[in-house]
Amino acid sequence: MPATPAWPPRSTPRLFVEMPLAEDGQVRVEGGQAHYLLSVLRLKAGDPVKLFDDATGEWLGIASAIGKRDLILDVTTHLRDREAPPDLWLCAAPIKKGRIDWVAEKACELGVARLVPVLTRRTVVDRLNGERLRSHMIEAAEQCDRTALPELAEPAKLDALLRDWSAERTLFFADETGGTPATDAMAAHKGPAAILIGPEGGFDDAERDAIRALPQAVGIGLGPRILRAETAAAAAVSIWMSVAGDW
Repeated sequence: MPATPAWPPRSTPRLFVEMPLAEDGQVRVEGGQAHYLLSVLRLKAGDPVKLFDDATGEWLGIASAIGKRDLILDVTTHLRDREAPPDLWLCAAPIKKGRIDWVAEKACELGVARLVPVLTRRTVVDRLNGERLRSHMIEAAEQCDRTALPELAEPAKLDALLRDWSAERTLFFADETGGTPATDAMAAHKGPAAILIGPEGGFDDAERDAIRALPQAVGIGLGPRILRAETAAAAAVSIWMSVAGDW
């Protein structure tokens, strides 16, 4: 006897919505999301869509009304709760457009709880499009089966970040002048943590001294090769996730 096909199918599209989801609710989809579902995926009445709202988890939506430029999804079944991301922040100096988008995307994919843009003396980007960064994180979450988005903090100057730093959170900073191997340092300092990555030109001497003066700061090395800022961010987060048992 043939097996019953899985429902919803693994190929079911996923969609992030800003509104809180609940059983028997409805979601109107418009704009770019509607264009994708209707014109690209050719969604029809009765077809399923997985929905998530970064609060209540993932839900099954069924297309109930199809228009030319919008559609209605009936929220029917709660599929799973919102995941609990590990308590890790990524504090990264903004880098050039395209590369900072990549950092935001990978922070979401890797499970970072909070992304904090940090302004340093050598930061070459002083304006960030937060809406664009968030859209990259949303797209990554939709494609990678995530039910939680990283919180996107307002850009902070490095000195303000250090001044207000919590005594309960370790700050691992990528120290290009040398530091404890990242795996060893992270294994020795468990609990809430953040990773600080500098700009393309690195921290200047005064900034590095200020970071080292913070009691919670731990300088880490990321191996024998020179890494670009975005690569260092992804590598450091991956190492922390592995040591924390989330890899």
